[in-house]
Amino acid sequence: MALGLVFSLVATLSASAQDRGPVTNLPLPRFVSMKAAEGNVRRGPSLSHRIDWVYKRRNMPLEITAEHENWRRVRDRDGAGGWMHYSLLSGSRTVIIEQDMLQLTKARDPESKVMARLEMGVVARLGECDMTWCYLTADGHKGWARKEALWGVKPDEIRE
Repeated sequence: MALGLVFSLVATLSASAQDRGPVTNLPLPRFVSMKAAEGNVRRGPSLSHRIDWVYKRRNMPLEITAEHENWRRVRDRDGAGGWMHYSLLSGSRTVIIEQDMLQLTKARDPESKVMARLEMGVVARLGECDMTWCYLTADGHKGWARKEALWGVKPDEIRE
């Protein structure tokens, strides 16, 4: 019985360790944004690895799925990804609008005054979120949007 308990404890600790990055000790996966206007995405975590493509959109949200030294494995909303140098990334949070003409409302209520409508693909700064709504800022417009229409925030994520 004691051996089973020890094995269970080790398995639990291992699972917890895997939920944190070995370099930063921050949660994995987690969302970040592109700090740079352009960033190379490589096959592996070093300059010697081939560049598969180049992201060319400052503030684009990305999800970090792994860490190795100064490198972060990222993926975009389409599931494409690779390794990027950490200096190209920012902890500032953004989201991509995934619903065309998404309404930004004055309050967390679909009947509230519409402050703006955002096109699909717009990148917005992410503010406070509850289980259903997030506060966004995009091109000088501010308001609340339904979380289900956003990529770059987890469905169960709460932000204050």
